[in-house]
Parts: sequence; C-alpha cells; structure tokens
Amino acid sequence: MTSAPGRRSSIFTRLLRHGFTDPSAAERLLDSPGLATVRNDPVLLDALGGTADPDLALHGLVRLLEAQDGATDRQELLDTVIAAKPLRDRLLGVLGASEALAEHLARHPRDWQALVTYEPRDLHPGVEEFERGLADAADPVALRVSYRRCLLSIAARDVCGTVEVSQTAAELADLATATLRAALALAEADAPEDAATCRLAVIAMGKCGGHELNYVSDVDVIFVGEAAGDADEDKALRAATRLASHMMRICSETTVEGSIWPVDANLRPEGRNGPLVRTLASHLAYYQRWAKTWEFQALLKARPVAGDLALGEEYTAALRPLVWQAAERENFVADVQEMRRRVVANIPAAEVDRQLKLGPGGLRDVEFAVQLLQLVHGRADASLRSGTTLDALKALAAGGYVGRADTAQLDEAYRFLRSLEHRIQLHRLRRTHLVPEDEADLRRLGRSLGLRTDPVAELTREWRRHATVVRRLHEKLFYRPLLDAVAALAPGEARLSAEAARERMVALGYADPAAALRHLEALASGVTRKAAIQRTLLPVLLGWFADSADPDAGLLNFRKVSDALGKTPWYLRLLRDEGAAAENLARVLSAGRLAPDLLMRAPEAVALLGDGDGGGLAPRSRASLEQEVLAAVRRADNAVQGVTAARGVRRRELFRTAAADIVGSYGTESQPAEADQGALVDLVGGAVSDLTAATLAGTLRAVVREGWGDTLPTRFTVIGMGRFGGHELGYGSDADVLFVHEPREGVSEREASEAANKVVAEMRRLLQAPSADPPLLIDADLRPEGKSGPLVRTLGSYEAYYRRWALVWERHALLRAEPVAGDEELGRGFMELIDPLRYPPGGLAEDAVREIRRLKARMESERLPRGADPKLHAKLGPGGLSDVEWTVQLLQLRHAAHVPGLRTTRTREALAAAREAGLVSEEDAEILDEAWVLATRVRNAVMLVRGRAGDTFPTVPRELAAVGRYLGYGPGHAGDMLDAYRRTARRARGVVEELFYGGL
Repeated sequence: MTSAPGRRSSIFTRLLRHGFTDPSAAERLLDSPGLATVRNDPVLLDALGGTADPDLALHGLVRLLEAQDGATDRQELLDTVIAAKPLRDRLLGVLGASEALAEHLARHPRDWQALVTYEPRDLHPGVEEFERGLADAADPVALRVSYRRCLLSIAARDVCGTVEVSQTAAELADLATATLRAALALAEADAPEDAATCRLAVIAMGKCGGHELNYVSDVDVIFVGEAAGDADEDKALRAATRLASHMMRICSETTVEGSIWPVDANLRPEGRNGPLVRTLASHLAYYQRWAKTWEFQALLKARPVAGDLALGEEYTAALRPLVWQAAERENFVADVQEMRRRVVANIPAAEVDRQLKLGPGGLRDVEFAVQLLQLVHGRADASLRSGTTLDALKALAAGGYVGRADTAQLDEAYRFLRSLEHRIQLHRLRRTHLVPEDEADLRRLGRSLGLRTDPVAELTREWRRHATVVRRLHEKLFYRPLLDAVAALAPGEARLSAEAARERMVALGYADPAAALRHLEALASGVTRKAAIQRTLLPVLLGWFADSADPDAGLLNFRKVSDALGKTPWYLRLLRDEGAAAENLARVLSAGRLAPDLLMRAPEAVALLGDGDGGGLAPRSRASLEQEVLAAVRRADNAVQGVTAARGVRRRELFRTAAADIVGSYGTESQPAEADQGALVDLVGGAVSDLTAATLAGTLRAVVREGWGDTLPTRFTVIGMGRFGGHELGYGSDADVLFVHEPREGVSEREASEAANKVVAEMRRLLQAPSADPPLLIDADLRPEGKSGPLVRTLGSYEAYYRRWALVWERHALLRAEPVAGDEELGRGFMELIDPLRYPPGGLAEDAVREIRRLKARMESERLPRGADPKLHAKLGPGGLSDVEWTVQLLQLRHAAHVPGLRTTRTREALAAAREAGLVSEEDAEILDEAWVLATRVRNAVMLVRGRAGDTFPTVPRELAAVGRYLGYGPGHAGDMLDAYRRTARRARGVVEELFYGGL
C-alpha cells in the first residue's frame, strides 16, 4: 500500500518522536500484513516507544506474528497485545531489550502466553514455581526450552520495573536452583543404580549461592557425596561423581536449543586438580588444614540447593564456624586485599575502562569490601552472616560498621551497576561484563534504565559517577577500614588539636607536617578500638619516629601497617599490651626502606616485634629454617608454588634479621644499643647465610620433585663460596656457589649431566622470577674456567681440573668453600678434594705469593667505580673489606696446613686464629677486625636505608644521616662518622701494607 506523501511524512515524524532510529524500516514493518490493521493505533506506537529499543521491539513483534501457526493465532496475539496492557508492556519490553529472547519466541511462538498471567503470586515466583515450570522437561533439550520460558517471565518483570534488581537476581538464582534439581533428576533417571548407591548434595557458591545471580553466569557449585545405607564408600563416590558430571553436562552442553549455562565446580578443594566429589569428612579435613584465605571467603555464599539437602545442611553447618575464624589467620587482610589487586592486574589493558564487574569502581569492589568487613566483624556479630551482598551491606550499616551515608551510596551504586550488567547480558544472553562501545548499544542500555533525554550521555555520566563512588568507598573500607563515627567521643577524651599537632611535628623534625597531619587524622579518627589505641600511642610514637633520620617515613609506614593490620585482634593487643612491640615497630619503620618494604609485603610479620625479651627477633637455626622450607615444599602442588613458599619464608626471615639488626643498633628505652658491633655483623651474616642455604635446599627439593620425583639420576650438592661460604652474606648479597654432581649407579654420564644442568637452570629461574618476594641471585662465576666453564661438574672433573689447571686465584677462592645444600656425602667428598689445594702442606711458593699480590693490586685499580672516593669505598677502598680479607686469606694459604684454627671459611675466626698462633700481633688483629666490622656495617646500613645494595656512603643528606643513626651517630654528626671511617680504614691499610705487601 502506498501512502500519500503528507501522511507518510506524518507517520515518519511520529516514529522519530517515539524513539525509532530507523523510521523508514519501521514504517515498512508496520505496513506488513500482520500489523496493517493496527499500524496507526496510538496504543501500539506508545508501547513500542516505551521500550529500550523500539526498532528491535517492532522487528521482534513482526517475527513473532509471522511465526504463529495461522491467522487465528496471529489475531489472538495481536488482539491481546492491543487490549491487555500488562501483556503488551511485558512482551514488547522483552522484545525491545533482548534479541536472544525474541529469537526464542520466534522458535517457540506459543511461549508468549507465559506472559499473559498477571496475578500476585506471579510477581514473586520462587523455587517451587520454577520447578513446576520445568516439570515437563523430559530431556536436556526440553529442559532448555522450559528454562528459557521461565527466563522470559523473569525478564518481563525486570524490564517493566515490576521488581527491582535484587529481586530479579534472587529469581534468577531460584530458577538456577530449580534447573540444577531438574538436571540432577534427569541424570539420576539415566543411572538409577548410581542414584541408589550414593547421597549427593549440590552446594551453590558464588552469586547463585548468594541469591544474586546474573542472566548469564557460570553457576558455581561444590559437590558433597556419601554412601547410601551400607554401600561401599569408594563405590558411592564413583557413582556420585558420574551423577555430578552428567548433571553438569546437561546444563553446560550446547544442543539445538543452545546451552543453559556452564556449571563450574572449580571452587572445590584443590580446584581442577581435586576430586569432583568428596565426602563431608574429606571437605572438613581440607578446610581445616590446607584451605587458603580466598576459599573461606568463597564459603560465605555456600548454600545447599539440590540433591540430598540434609547432607547439604550438614556440610554448611560443619564449615560455617571455619568461615568465621578465617580473619584470625596470618596475613588474612593482606591476602584478601592482594587477591583483589591481582584481579585488577589481570584485566587486559584494553578492557579496564569498560569492565563493569572486575575493574576499579566495579561490582567486585563492592563485593570484596563487604565480604572483608563481614569476615572481620562477623566472628562476633552473627547478624552480618548473609551471603547476599546488599543484605550484608544493610546489616553492616545497622551494626555501625559502615556509615549510613556510605551505605546509601554503595547500595545505590551497586543496584545501578547490577541493573546495567543485567541489561548488557539480557540483549544476547551472553556472558559479558564489558560496557559496549557501540552507540546503538549504549542508547538501548540507557533507555532500558529510564534515561530517555540523551541516553548515551546520561548513561555514561551515571555509570562514571557510580563507579567513582564505589572506587572511593572501596578504598576507604577495603584498604583503610576506619569506620565512620556512630557515636560521640567519650567526654574528656584527649585529642591533639590540628594546630598543636602541626606545631609538635615541626618541632620534632617532620619535613612535611601537612602530610603527617593527614596520616594522623586517618590513624586517630573514629570510635573503633583501633582508633582509640592509636590515639593513645601516637604521641609516644611520634617521638620515637623523631629519634630517627626520617620521621616522615616512619609515620607513613606506620599508617600503612596499621591500615593492613588494624582490624586484626592480635595487632591491637600487640600495640596496647607489649610496650617493646610499639617501640620496636617505630624503630624499624623509620630506619630506612628495606625493612618496611619487607614488612609491607607480609604485614603479619610485625608480630615478630612483640616478644618483650627480644626472643621474637632471635635468628632461627639453619635446621629449623630448612625444616620449615622443606615442609612448605612438600605441601606445594608444583615447583613454582614450592619455591614461592620458600621465598616467602626468606622474605619473612630477612625482615626478622633486619629488625633485630635495627633494634640492636638503635637500642630501646629499656635496652641500650648493642655495644659489640661485631656481634651485630655476625648476627646478620650468619642469619642471612643460613636463610639462603635453607632457601636453596627447598628450591632444590622442589625442582627435583617436579622433574624426577624423589630421586634425581645424579647425586647433587651445592657448595657455598665467597661471603656465602664464609657465613658473611649481607642483605643484598648474591649467593656465590659451585655445583657438584655424581651420577648414580647405572646412570650414564650424559644423562646425569643433563639432569644436573636442568636442575641448576630451573633453580636460577625460579629464584629470580618476578615476585613480591626479593629475588635470590645465584652466581656461579667462581667455578673452574669461570663463565666459560660448565655450570656443573662431577667430582672427578673437578679433581682433574684442579690437578692440572688450577690457578692461584681459584685456590684462593676455595678458602671460602663450604657445602650448603644437597647431598651431604658428596659435599664432604668435595671438601676432601679441595683441602690440599687451599691448605697446601708446604704453604705457598714465593711466585704464588707475588701472583696474589699482583691480582690484588690490579683489582684495586680496575674494579673501583669511576668517580668513587676510594677512601670511602667500604669494599675496595684502602682499609676496606678487600684489604682485610685478602690479608687474612694469604695467611690461611701460607699457614693453615700447620695451624688448624686457620681452616675456617669465616674472616673473623681466621683472624682470631692467626692472632692466637702469633702470626699477627694483638694490636694489628684488633685494627683489622675493627675495620672489617665497620666496613660490613656500612654496607648493611646502606642496604637498610636505601633498599638497594651499595659500597659507598650515600650522598643524599637524609640517607647519610640515617646511615649515621644506624652506626650510632646523632643528628648533625654525619661528618664525624665519615672522619671516623677514614681514620679506621687508614689504620687498617697501614697494617695491610705491612702484612700483605711486606714480609709476611
């Protein structure tokens, strides 16, 4: 039919006014035979104009009409659409919002009648109603059709605004529950013997368990199985596993009607690597011994939904107490926070700004913040133990854990973001959390949310506004959980006024009082126990921070630690009840970068500072460290996890050592600084060396276990060299080593060598891999032939090389050799091999002595960094470490064969033995010892202060002052420190000139 130009123009204009973006196409559709009789009906045009996408709704309506069986059915549908407003709004609302459901209606044209009913009970269906809707499904294909029919009714109520978003999410979860039950019934009908053999409970997790499901989402589950009656347990578990697997396939597999949704069981113990079905006792044992923090967080939402519901209730009752004990675990808050950071870090860069769920300011930010507060406070407050995010947020507000204003903003933002997520997924029923970029998609989404003036701009503005609110409140609640005040401060409670605080901090030497004030406000505001304890401590802490070279850093670091641990009960008790803990913490946090950096990576290590007698900071023995590391490796699933655990132990013990060193150097109010500087040097050198040896032992075990099981084809040992072998490692030292192997019986030399080289390569890779833990660099350059030689040799190869080719410097280097990890017998064999080389029976020939002196002189001239002041270089400068060590080692090479005390890898022990033997005068020995200890302390101080290794004094005044404070010099005395170093080094150089370059 051809319309008059004027009439056509009028219809075109009306269609534009009703929100059609392609009026010409819409006019053609209205002219189709099915709609010809109502093309000008204002009721129809108004209803289409009220949808999210009028063009899409009209297209879907025409397809639906064309799909009807005959003229009678088409007229029935058309009459109902025109006459019945509830049906009209529901049907056209769905057609305008969901291309996927329009497709379903076109394939199943009678399903529109599911939207006709409009009774009170139809407004809020639950599991029972959905089970009735799925009852006729006799196979997986029919189940999909019935599922979409039920989904159609949920979507209709959603897009029409009949229910709000949380009710829609609850209905989707109830439909999922009914679907899981139907799928399990189909699986049981296919395998009645399996069904009779076992009891199987399906536990919903994630959003399904929390009663807040999306339109398209994985349905997370955990399966619990038990034997039915007297059935054999193993047989019952196999039967339960078959049923569970079949149920998952029924829901997940794609058929001619598509799929329903994936059923994901990866939240189960051990994830993909664990059995699909476990008994209740097995679940309980796993969570009691092995579960990680995130697994308890996931259990917040656990809910029995299908199968043996009595068994499901037993499961939740057994595990619920463990959930509420999770906050007492070590590193709990940091674990939850780190998991959230990892989620954000893993989002592809191109998607971060469009990620509605995982990105900053997204849904997950709200959920993580709420769950963290639940786990912290839910231990004592049962009202917080809801698995539904908005219900839990409401309970947190009612309990005063989150401020009312913050709650209202979070609630509004979460509802908006969930509504947007629903509308995005509803369009094509695809699992996505990305806000689209296409303008037409954005327009449809905006209109679906009631934004009609300028849908695209309004949607973008509202989304960004809510995301900004979420991000701000997430930071506040999740990283700095200081709760808003819910009552006035107690009368007479002392508080430092802003002006008084500023004046005090200026007087105490804070360089940035404005920043310090902000930290103080964050630490002291609120009515929590944490804030109250910190208000009491802060005046004292400020003084302790001021007794350092960098009080600003001390206060900032304290705020960081407090933010991380402030809600942990033991942390509050530590600060309040153990005076040494607060002072030790203040000293450690203001002494430089290294210790705070180590602490921030695992804040729970602050507990080491709390032992009043200092026992918590006492270095652990190599045996106990190795025992812990090897146990962690045994528990790990693979080498990466094992070495990660070993590196975690190393990080914690490095902090323990650094803290003991700092506290011993600074002293406390109850205990003066350690007078014996050599004792502090020995403490650090021994502790770091033992820790390095334990780390290597654990790494070796992890690599061998993953590649070869319990036994490597060749015996393998690691020999410590240099400072490592001498028990003199510093905080930033590499591990100098040699690798020795010996093929096992029946193993070829080639196979053994390949295995040994693979072990070395993997150890080096794993220990240097990027991580939150400091890397451990392995240096094997002291091996025969240096960098040109093979990394690993057999004992026979070492013997042949040293017998024929050993140079003086190689024999010299062997003075520090000591087995540190691996096969002990092989290590002893290596020592027996090299002893005659490093302790030559006839001493050194004069040409060898000259060669050593020549090497030393060349090293001094070639290796000293350009521009460095030789007199202040702690390693290579006159009177530095190199001078003292080469002097002592020359004594060892010449006299150890007949002076047993010289047969040690430790510099100070060898120097003491030389003095005892009369090889060095007591005065000269004291001068050399003092210089060596001071140079070592300088290197340790530089690492503690700057966070990176260095052999010279810093040039930045504040860093130089911090080194001075560590060495016992007060403010303004950095010059005295440098003069004292030069004086000590000069005296030592005089002794070296006499003993090393003189007669000796």
